Amino acid sequence: MNAGAHEWSILWPALAAGLLVTATHVPLGVQVLNRGIVFIDLAIAQIAGLGVVFADWIGLEPQGWAVQVCALAAALAGALLLTWTDRRWPQVQEATIGVVFVLAATGALLLLAANPHGGEHLRDLLVGQILWVSPSQLLVVLVVYAVLSAIMLTPNFADRRTLFYVVFACAVTVSVQLVGLYLVFSSLIVPALATRQYRRYRMSAAYAVGGVGYLLGLVVSVLTDLPTGPAIVWTMAIVGTIAFLLGPRTVPAAG
Repeated sequence: MNAGAHEWSILWPALAAGLLVTATHVPLGVQVLNRGIVFIDLAIAQIAGLGVVFADWIGLEPQGWAVQVCALAAALAGALLLTWTDRRWPQVQEATIGVVFVLAATGALLLLAANPHGGEHLRDLLVGQILWVSPSQLLVVLVVYAVLSAIMLTPNFADRRTLFYVVFACAVTVSVQLVGLYLVFSSLIVPALATRQYRRYRMSAAYAVGGVGYLLGLVVSVLTDLPTGPAIVWTMAIVGTIAFLLGPRTVPAAG
């Protein structure tokens, strides 16, 4: 196998993972932006990460289903908590989300403090390991995302607060272990923000921003040997900026 074929064998699962994340997270990101709770994705992703760290702390197999259960349970608990606070104190929901994020982040640091590989675990949680995604892993993710996407297409999904938070928690739990926390946040917010002013074809433009961002980021990473996750974040931001500058100047009302 030549070098080009070897690189492609690594890149195509990574690109497929990025496109799957984009397909699921763009509509969620649009709703997050419309709801004014931009940092919920960071909070839920960090809570899911705390579940992963906790599973490692109690000695569970890193790639086992028990870890996935811990991550999902933590994310669902966080989502239900934020659903309750959104109903009880909606005027301070963004601040509440910030506090939850800080607690989850520092909780992970406390659990990793005595772990000699704590720095490596934290890096994987934040940056992810998108280049090491396997085709079998993609198949599982595809099934989960397909179910979540079907739920998002149900009538009045955007108005069903609890269902939104639960679907959001499930999607982020899968994604944060697939691509890392930074890419989860970027995939949710950058395409939605870049196309905020679009009156027509907004979703198509947002999907394009995410997909092109992943593609160019992977290419830049391979050509320059830069870390893949950060490279994708930057290329997606640049693509998003271009989409914003080329788009219409009138900003539509929220909703």
